[in-house]
Amino acid sequence: MVRVTDALAVYESDPRSRTDPGIGTGWPGVADPDALRALLADWLSQYANAGTRRTYAYALGLPVAWVDPGPPPRAGARPPAAAPGPLHDLAWFRWCARRELDPRVATAADVKTWLHALHGAGAQRRTRQRMLSTLSALYGHLAETGAVAANPAALNRARLGLSTGARDASPTVRLTAEQLRALLLAAAELHYTRDPRTARLYALRAVAYVALLTLGLRISELVGLDRDDLYRTGGDEVLRVRGKGGLHREVYVPAPVRAALTEYLAERDRLSGATVPARRGHGGPRSPLIATRAGGRCSRVDLYSLLRRVAAGAGPALDGVADRVHPHALRHAYVTIALEQDARIQHVQADVGHASIATTQHYDRGRRTRDTTAADLVAAAIAAATGR
Repeated sequence: MVRVTDALAVYESDPRSRTDPGIGTGWPGVADPDALRALLADWLSQYANAGTRRTYAYALGLPVAWVDPGPPPRAGARPPAAAPGPLHDLAWFRWCARRELDPRVATAADVKTWLHALHGAGAQRRTRQRMLSTLSALYGHLAETGAVAANPAALNRARLGLSTGARDASPTVRLTAEQLRALLLAAAELHYTRDPRTARLYALRAVAYVALLTLGLRISELVGLDRDDLYRTGGDEVLRVRGKGGLHREVYVPAPVRAALTEYLAERDRLSGATVPARRGHGGPRSPLIATRAGGRCSRVDLYSLLRRVAAGAGPALDGVADRVHPHALRHAYVTIALEQDARIQHVQADVGHASIATTQHYDRGRRTRDTTAADLVAAAIAAATGR
């Protein structure tokens, strides 16, 4: 019999599992692991957004290499993997493997036992809601394709205390317009390098990055932006943002954000000696909107760390919350500030790409105008904020 610890190597957070999907090919309780893996790959392939695929795979305990194959990283190019958290062994497939349970024969009783184990390990309600939703999406697909007889994760969530109406208060720190302004000012003063040739570039990049976050973008959306996603339509500057499910939306760019991007891109072009990249539809290589010094695409980890550096230098305005600032906090701030400025909730939902069945109004490109965005209201509130 395959030892559980060996078979689970493929699920562990070590550099090998990111680059070698063949590690630990045994799967306790599963007689045909290749067939199960093919089913999982088919399910994940439905999601056009790579971030969505990675998020689902991570939540279930699958290796990144299964959904995002790529060349091995250069030696020393990535930091060591973080130590497993308290829920590491409770990802669904790890939990099943430790019980030598083929996930295709799991029952509703198994799923409920798993949920109780998560609760006992300290998983908050929102975490359990999210993990159950991911599992239900997987089994819904497997049921539709005939791989399983029924969806064992289709449970009565109200009885489990996991109904969508039973939500905990968001743990995300609530940032004010004054605090967003402090972050922008701190970004401009950031000393990221001692090299005088690139010091200004890095400071301008930090400002452009924080400015983009004040538009309510998800970090995955921001990382995926290319230079030719910034263009003019109807006389206005907009960003073409690819959100969840591969759906695109136009995000209007207020004057302060446009100025930050213009200054950053001009300095980047000056240092690289490059011409402006080809516009949409003209071919040529894709150029990230926010780039590394070498012109590559920044990772989410890099940008998360950059924001923490900015927050740490933002002074008294961020006292007590600097270590809790992360990209989603600025997205959260966009929504709250917009609503405080009496923006219509439908406009805010369209701006940030929310997809709520109950409240979201879908705008097609013909109906989206400068008057149906809260971006200018939020930008004005940040500009008017003082350091009081």
